[in-house]
Amino acid sequence: MPNMAMQKNPMPSQQPEVRNQNFMEVALGYSAETAIDEAKRCLNCKNHPCVSGCPVRIHIPEFIQKMAQGDFEAAYQIIAESSSLPAVCGRVCPQESQCESKCVRGIKGEPVGIGRLERFAADWHNAHCTDRPVKPASNGHKVAVIGSGPSGLTCAGDLAKKGYDVTVFEALHLAGGVLVYGIPEFRLPKAIVQKEIDTLADLGVKIETNVVIGKTITIDELMQEYGFEAVFIGSGAGLPKFMNIPGENLKGVYSANEFLTRINLMKAYKPNSDTPIQHGKHVAVVGGGNVAMDAARCAKRLGADVTIIYRRTEVELPARREEVEHAMEEGIVFKFLTNPLEIIGDERGWASAVRCQEMELGEPDASGRRRPVPKEGSEFSLDLDCVIMALGTSPNPLIKSTTEGLETQKWGGIIAEEETGLTSRTGVYAGGDAVTGAATVILAMGAGKNAAAAIDDYLSK
Repeated sequence: MPNMAMQKNPMPSQQPEVRNQNFMEVALGYSAETAIDEAKRCLNCKNHPCVSGCPVRIHIPEFIQKMAQGDFEAAYQIIAESSSLPAVCGRVCPQESQCESKCVRGIKGEPVGIGRLERFAADWHNAHCTDRPVKPASNGHKVAVIGSGPSGLTCAGDLAKKGYDVTVFEALHLAGGVLVYGIPEFRLPKAIVQKEIDTLADLGVKIETNVVIGKTITIDELMQEYGFEAVFIGSGAGLPKFMNIPGENLKGVYSANEFLTRINLMKAYKPNSDTPIQHGKHVAVVGGGNVAMDAARCAKRLGADVTIIYRRTEVELPARREEVEHAMEEGIVFKFLTNPLEIIGDERGWASAVRCQEMELGEPDASGRRRPVPKEGSEFSLDLDCVIMALGTSPNPLIKSTTEGLETQKWGGIIAEEETGLTSRTGVYAGGDAVTGAATVILAMGAGKNAAAAIDDYLSK
């Protein structure tokens, strides 16, 4: 019998006053009984609208039906047919705006907890299955993948399953891209990411770290000297943006990229870490996206009083609602309709305050959100000792500047066909944040999946 409960089963989690003092995972996951109960809320609709909301086209009703029967391994295998990173997606995908937004159960209540079920299936597989994937027979073709973030790993995994000899080139010392340097441990444990990467390695994917494409080696050299017949660029968007206001060069001012990389990849939050980071007492985070929430919640866990400064209202916040609610529960203060004008330094050259101006909403801008405009005579200052700028990122220009004939947008994004990822260079494909600018993990995965299919079509002719 279907479970006709109007609300999805709640996700167990650490209490706010406990979790804001540690870096352990906030969400604790469903039990087997809860997962089965939640799966029974699925009506197995004839047209499967949820699948249309998934960028990697997971067969959602099929895996949920297996969950409802208690066959968790079968559920995982169905997910793995479409996704190379099930345990990651179950944690960080914005399901509420994708697959779950299409669920018919959401018309009169809450949608089925698709993401929570995906997480459970992946975690159950990782905990209980000891069989390692079998490396497919080689088809004789070599493909290079630049970047080991979600788009690169997805492209590599899909090609490896088809027998391609795939090598992933990663600029940092550890594979995973934004999954390891950007997303905090309390949202996505690094052991989960490593497990997914190990699965790809079992399929034959080789990963070369500490290789900066465009510096260590170029795309032209990969293709002309090393025998790679196609290249996928999934190098992400790691170049931080700033407001260009006075004081941004003061000590104690970070980009969110640097702050999160020091914490997540270089383990600065650990008491015995050699990685330097400022343990500010009063921290301001400028921005309203998921990265801003991650930076603010990390700073809170380092012992700071944290204020998020955002120039629009709570309604316009681009961050996931769940992340905003978690931040508020953890004691982070939000100052909406507020815009920084200047970061003020002390006599030592350290940030000591931020001068702000209150805003009000005017007409919608190009994004469709109402444009914030200054409110006359509303300036004020906030005392602080650390500022984190979480204003978005753009692609690093290194690959563009070292690859002849690769066309890019004015803002730096690589120009690539939406359906295939094909760039202006024959045999060179691109996807994810390197093309679109900063977006979600699952959209990057979708781009990697599309490019893998296109590369297979190109090389198998």
